[in-house]
Amino acid sequence: MTAKYIPLCVLGLWLAPALDAQSDRIDDFIRAEMRRQNIPGLSVAVVRHGEIIKIAGYGVSSRKTRTPATPETIYKIASMSKQFVAAGILSLVQAGQLSLSDSVSKYLKDAPAAWGGITIRHLLTHTSGLVRESPGFDPFKVQSDAAVIRAAYAVPLRSVPGAQWQYSNLGYFVLAEVIHAVTGRPWVDYLQERIFSPLGMNSTYPTNTKVTLSNRAQGYVNNNSLREAAEWPALRPSGAFLSTVSDLARWDAALYTSSILADSTRRQMWTPVTLNDGRPAPYGFGWMLANVRGHKLVHHPGGMPGARGDIARFVDDELTVIVLMNLDDVDIDAIVLGIAAIYLPPPTPASHGPGAGSSRR
Repeated sequence: MTAKYIPLCVLGLWLAPALDAQSDRIDDFIRAEMRRQNIPGLSVAVVRHGEIIKIAGYGVSSRKTRTPATPETIYKIASMSKQFVAAGILSLVQAGQLSLSDSVSKYLKDAPAAWGGITIRHLLTHTSGLVRESPGFDPFKVQSDAAVIRAAYAVPLRSVPGAQWQYSNLGYFVLAEVIHAVTGRPWVDYLQERIFSPLGMNSTYPTNTKVTLSNRAQGYVNNNSLREAAEWPALRPSGAFLSTVSDLARWDAALYTSSILADSTRRQMWTPVTLNDGRPAPYGFGWMLANVRGHKLVHHPGGMPGARGDIARFVDDELTVIVLMNLDDVDIDAIVLGIAAIYLPPPTPASHGPGAGSSRR
């Protein structure tokens, strides 16, 4: 191939040849980490300002069939899905169909009085005071989002809305129900139409899809025994989707443009939330915020039985590392930050911020 760039899709995402030395270093590093952590299969994409400079699969997507993992292997992305629910909400804000300051009571007519002070902004930023999980959520029971939400109505708030940052998967169930209430359509269908289809993310599906996916990874739990993970029939808005590193690279490229979200909206999405007492918390709208050795990081990890992943955007360096794998019992920070270190310039003196902070979500 003599062309400088190889087109990956008509949406402006390009594949640029990685420098051989860097590519070899990544291969060696990932294979060493997979041996150390006993990871069956892993896929990675490294993207610089919308251009893929490294994309590959390692190991196997299924130990039984020995199918190789590739950039097109489909994995559960767990809480990485939150950025898409957030983007759906923000697209409705842009369209003037809701406001970040709206109370949830505007959309959940039967919500308890204690929820009246919870706004859309609080839900997006995990500052609502809602419990982490609804007592009604059962991964092996198919039920409506509304039923899961109502099961939490009697549970006291953990804090006054806006007072504390406390991770809440329940909050993203509520956001999904808000999308449904505003659009009159299933929230999955809205996100498909508004985000996935326009970007050519044709391998991104809800976890409960009935489509037969020949390239879907088998998940594993426990890196000692590598038992097959059970599949959850319930669709969970807080961890809703399956995807590939190729599709997530398309999403990353779109985040440099206003094709889905305006520039002002994206800036808000990546701005730390301010708590009631004026303190900042390192979370925006569906994204975690950090500083890693002097490099600003916007990312979101995901973890559920049989899968771990992260999309890590080093925004000032215009570098993104996307990692998906079919094992949940892993140290993903070591992998993501190890890959990033191969491409990022060396840290400035005394600039040692916190790590990616990708505990299971």
